[in-house]
Order: sequence, then structure tokens, then C-alpha cells
Amino acid sequence: MSGRDTRPHQFDIFWVNLDPTIGREIKKTRPCVIVSPDELNDNLGTVIVAPLTHTIQPWPFRLKISFSEEVASIACDHIRSVSKKRLSHKVGTLGPAEQKKLLLILHEIFA
Repeated sequence: MSGRDTRPHQFDIFWVNLDPTIGREIKKTRPCVIVSPDELNDNLGTVIVAPLTHTIQPWPFRLKISFSEEVASIACDHIRSVSKKRLSHKVGTLGPAEQKKLLLILHEIFA
């Protein structure tokens, strides 16, 4: 992360370099939502992220959002842990309603 960027917080959206990948993993540099809690983000060299995609699927583990004046989907089925060195720059933060919906999806996945 460059010096001008802020510390990553839960629900922040950062550009993240996801390469290299294997198989059907979501690849390339793309916006990702930080889903790990701040206690982890403050104490580890990694963060847990969910990538954004413009491929909209009506699946219960995808959350459709408006981002940068476009429609995107948070791919909760592609959550992964990444080094903070993969983070480029912050481009936004999810709003309170989207945060709540995302937490409900994560609860359903991991309950």
C-alpha cells in the first residue's frame, strides 16, 4: 500500500491485485471489499476480501450494489485472504444498508 492510502477498515473498497490465480478464481486487479474485522486488519499483514465483478448473477451469495456509478456484484463465493501489499488504493466504503446485507450473506455462508 502506498503512503497516501489509509489503513484498511472493514467495508472499505480497495483496488486489489488478485493475480496470480489458478482455475476459476477471480483474477486481475479489481475493486474488493474488505470483509475482515478491524481487529484483524490492525494486527495482521493480511486482510480478507470479497472481489467485485460486473457479472451479475441472481445467486444468494452475491450482493448487487451501485459502485462508481455502475452496477456491480460482491462475489462472496470468491472470498480470500490477501497480503496488504496487494492493496493499491481505497476507492470507497459500503454504506450502512449494504454493510448489513453483506454481513447477512456472510452469516448464511459460514453459519
